[in-house]
Amino acid sequence: MLSAITALTFLFVIATIMPLSRSSHWLLRAFDFPRLQFIICGFILLINQLIFMQISTILFFVCFSLTIFSIAWQLWWVLPYTRFWHKEVESSKDNDEKNQLTILNFNVLMTNRDAKALVELVKRHNPDVLVTLETDIWWENALSTLTNEMPYTINCPLDNLYGMHVFSKLPLAEQEIKYLVEQDIPSMHTLITLRNGTKVRAHFLHPAPPSPTENERSSERDAELIMVAESIAKTEQPIIVSGDLNDVAWSSTTRLFRKISGLLDPRIGRGMFNTFHTSYIFARWPLDHIFHSKHFTLAKIKRLPSIGSDHFPLLTTLSYNPNKKQKGITAEPEDIKRTKDITQVENVSHHDVPEPGE
Repeated sequence: MLSAITALTFLFVIATIMPLSRSSHWLLRAFDFPRLQFIICGFILLINQLIFMQISTILFFVCFSLTIFSIAWQLWWVLPYTRFWHKEVESSKDNDEKNQLTILNFNVLMTNRDAKALVELVKRHNPDVLVTLETDIWWENALSTLTNEMPYTINCPLDNLYGMHVFSKLPLAEQEIKYLVEQDIPSMHTLITLRNGTKVRAHFLHPAPPSPTENERSSERDAELIMVAESIAKTEQPIIVSGDLNDVAWSSTTRLFRKISGLLDPRIGRGMFNTFHTSYIFARWPLDHIFHSKHFTLAKIKRLPSIGSDHFPLLTTLSYNPNKKQKGITAEPEDIKRTKDITQVENVSHHDVPEPGE
């Protein structure tokens, strides 16, 4: 038992330091995801060390200290996504519908054919904008009834798990579908006009994940995120970025995206809002995201019940309030260097990202 606990301790330490690597290989990037699960396992390991190891020995001191340090390091990444942290985005006190933007973001799972459940969900929650991911031509036809209430649309049906659709009650302008990094992975870019006349620049993304069945490395995903972040960095426009980023909220890449773009994360100080996977309670993490500029406060963010996909829908209501003083995390010189390294690997530039409204 002593040998097993010692071995597990060092495996736990290795799992903790793996994400420090800048390698984009999927096997290393996978360690970005289960930080919360690692924390739980770490506390279980501590209990076993106290029970089965002799407390007075050097081996116990080393194992116990390493485990405590590893848990603390994992907590540093995920604690902001709990109620123990200060809120990055202020709660809205403005209930005026003219200033609000409600977005329902949902990865439908292309093989899921329960479109009726999604239509009913839209009717129940009445979002201004519905963003669907993994939607093919079957889904486009099945959701066509939504255009009665949401007449502004962007359609990109694909049967490769990367189709996208946007349905909106609010006017959309300068719509553009772009394949920023990979030829079969689209993104959508548009200008949404709020009821008060404010024009909001929107980017909807769904980059491919690093995995043994998709891309061997995360470089394609990372490049797409950084391209968009750089295109946003110097604008004063109201902006939202939403979609399934195939990256967790607390990863170094998502954190870099926030630093470069200057966008805020309404989940910080409120919760993780784990949207994937619906079937595995112990293996859930936040893959579906919404980020926004300092122009908005948060009226509501909610993970909705499962409706047949492997993702939960995410519903967010933002209030336009440009006078609020809000600030996210800022980039350091080494962050700027890293962004250049990421985009150079894929030979892409932020100049390729549409900038509606500019």
